[in-house]
Amino acid sequence: MGEEVVGPRGPVGAPVDGAPVAELHPVGVQGCLDVLEVALHLEDRPLRGLARERLGHPGEAAREQDRRRLGHHDRGLHRADRFGRDRVQANDEGRDQRCGDARQDESRREDADRANTDRADRRVVVDAHDPGEQLRDEDILIVDGERDGLAADPDSALHEGIAALEIINDILLAGMKTVGELFGSGQMQLPFVLTSAEVMKAAVAYLEPHMDRTDDDGKGRIVLATVKGDVHDIGKNLVDIILTNNGYDVVNLGIKQPISTILDAAQEQRADAIGMSGLLVKSTVIMKENLQEMNSRGVAQRWPVLLGGAALTRSYVENDLSELYEGDVRYARDAFEGLRLMDAIMTRKRGGAVSAASEQEAAKAAERKARHERSKRIAESRKARAEQDETPMPARSEVAVDVPIPAPPFWGNRIVKGIAVSDYAAMLDERATFLGQWGLRGARGGSGPSYEELVQTEGRPRLRAWLDRLTSEGVLSHAAVVYGYFPCVADGDDLVLLAEPTPDAPERTRFTFPRQPRDRRLCLADFFRPRTLAEQAGEVDVVGLHLVTMGQPIADYANDLFVKDAYRDYLEVHGLGVQLAEALAEYWHRRVREELHWFDKHGGSRSIAEDDPADVEDYFKLGYRGARFSLGYGACPDLEDRTKIVELLQPDRIGVKLSEEYQLHPEQSTDAIILHHPEAKYFNA
Repeated sequence: MGEEVVGPRGPVGAPVDGAPVAELHPVGVQGCLDVLEVALHLEDRPLRGLARERLGHPGEAAREQDRRRLGHHDRGLHRADRFGRDRVQANDEGRDQRCGDARQDESRREDADRANTDRADRRVVVDAHDPGEQLRDEDILIVDGERDGLAADPDSALHEGIAALEIINDILLAGMKTVGELFGSGQMQLPFVLTSAEVMKAAVAYLEPHMDRTDDDGKGRIVLATVKGDVHDIGKNLVDIILTNNGYDVVNLGIKQPISTILDAAQEQRADAIGMSGLLVKSTVIMKENLQEMNSRGVAQRWPVLLGGAALTRSYVENDLSELYEGDVRYARDAFEGLRLMDAIMTRKRGGAVSAASEQEAAKAAERKARHERSKRIAESRKARAEQDETPMPARSEVAVDVPIPAPPFWGNRIVKGIAVSDYAAMLDERATFLGQWGLRGARGGSGPSYEELVQTEGRPRLRAWLDRLTSEGVLSHAAVVYGYFPCVADGDDLVLLAEPTPDAPERTRFTFPRQPRDRRLCLADFFRPRTLAEQAGEVDVVGLHLVTMGQPIADYANDLFVKDAYRDYLEVHGLGVQLAEALAEYWHRRVREELHWFDKHGGSRSIAEDDPADVEDYFKLGYRGARFSLGYGACPDLEDRTKIVELLQPDRIGVKLSEEYQLHPEQSTDAIILHHPEAKYFNA
């Protein structure tokens, strides 16, 4: 119990193959373009050339811009190729990161130049404005995410006699409006939106000394908060970024905020609206309770409410919460929908005409509500018929009980530190990282790069650079695991953990899981040996538990980037931290399978891991024996069970604490119940 095991490959921290740290943040105001193109080989900007086409710049100047960009691409590709990882090598055929053959390097650069030129040739001019309208340099600066000329272009406008506030409201915000339209139409990806927001923020900061102070409340003000008990803030912070850089004043209260704090801030800051966010299913319940509290305080008519979060649905907000709340409550799917809603709120508040788009959205909402009512009536009718025909709930499902029990290497728990980054980074789910966390989505309608192209030009080069930088700076050296094996038996819908590996041993703790009301009638306890069978055979079952963490430093690192207005970097580091925690969990689950063995009478043994797939992508499809179930999901939804896991594993030894709301801190931490049964796969009870 409590034995510490140091990882076999020693401490983390040395760059792989002696590769240097990527320069993600050049000193001074070196442009976003150089950061993207030179340091990280991100040559494909979907909107490159838009500015020059719309402004009618001389052809030679545009060609010189392209030559400079392609030169940057050469240097960026050469640098990116030095940030190799075994995982990336395996998935990026034809690019051997350790190869020093100059001819291969030259060939790759020539191919990349041709690909870059081809992409430049097929870029389209997006008419986000009236075709007859002439865009200014400052507008293009924002749309293109370009910091070159950040001082010169606003200075030029100031010298023309245009007031600083007018430059922001009439020129720069027009650029952000175009960015929003391009994002909404699928022609601009989230990382580039954030780059544009960075430029907008820097441009406003440059103009602020030229602005006169007024008592004007500005475009509008909103108080944002992640609700009580929820530590997730990436979605809320993205809303903050988009609203702030579209002219709104945002009061960001942070995470785990009770409704009393939110309302006090709204009162003190004279807010026009309130935004609440949360990732957990429980957070949707908290949001409902918050709206009820606002009703009881008589402030529902005063503050419109915007709600968003991964567990929230449009139907729940529009059909359930809108009926409950005595004011106006809306669902924001993403940051730009939040912007549209905020625009509509302020237009109505100031007596302006509601746009045609707002009227169309209202009509769509009414249509969705009517469909919901029809579906609700149909569902109630089906439920009534099902209740009449329902058969009695069985004591257990038909999951096999005669499954051989593997032997663990020890009973109790151990902690593990000093895990090499290359070990668990090999288990990183690239698609979940690039598409889900970083927002690299292919352009719609073939008007820009595909997802696969973005992976090659944006995803993997930046992943290599971030892994190298975070490793070199020691940010990833805090990854740790606490895990263990515990004797157990099933007792109906309960999993009973025993004090000793004998059927008659005293009970140590008990987990109760829900059973499916239909289909296979599965329950998590069904995948463990029943107590009666254990007593007959004289052999108990084994359950694995683990809790992994990336540590607090990577969360602090990401938050520091947010404070510094490095929005794209913030998005990427936060998302990478989340996915590395999942990769570490996947890696240690494999370690558990390697440690669980069957022994034959001749002294031979075989591990569960021998059934593992050869392709790492199959791991993400549960192509191995057994499964790991995290608390809060359909098969084991009770988060209070986390107190039992914490008691068994004692994760405070690796810096993980459990909050009063049963959340793990740091955020980049996850736990799991590990099953070895061959039929164990994910299901919803």
